[in-house]
Amino acid sequence: MELVTVLDRLRGWCPFDGGALLDDVAAVLDDVPPPEEDSAQLAERLSGHLARLVTIAVASEAGRDPTVEQLVVRARTLHADLLPCGRQEAIAHLRRLGWTANELHDRLTAIRCLKEAA
Repeated sequence: MELVTVLDRLRGWCPFDGGALLDDVAAVLDDVPPPEEDSAQLAERLSGHLARLVTIAVASEAGRDPTVEQLVVRARTLHADLLPCGRQEAIAHLRRLGWTANELHDRLTAIRCLKEAA
């Protein structure tokens, strides 16, 4: 049974893609908000980026760093939140996701848990 669980996890594994993260962060932090029809997909992708960054932080024991610890808590909270219905609220949520993902990525890069994305 344990091998089946491991195999299922490997099949569902999605590697961290720093370039995709930066593209999504740029899309939500741009002066021009993303189109409304893209909001749900961007929120899903950014939540996925946050989940992978949190996993990297926990696995590498970077959580001992106070800044990483605060960002992990914020990332987990945002990951659990649903995308709000109102347009302005949705944009604000997307931007919080983007800022948190960007800050956590930058911090993990600074403490050498990640390589810098191009």
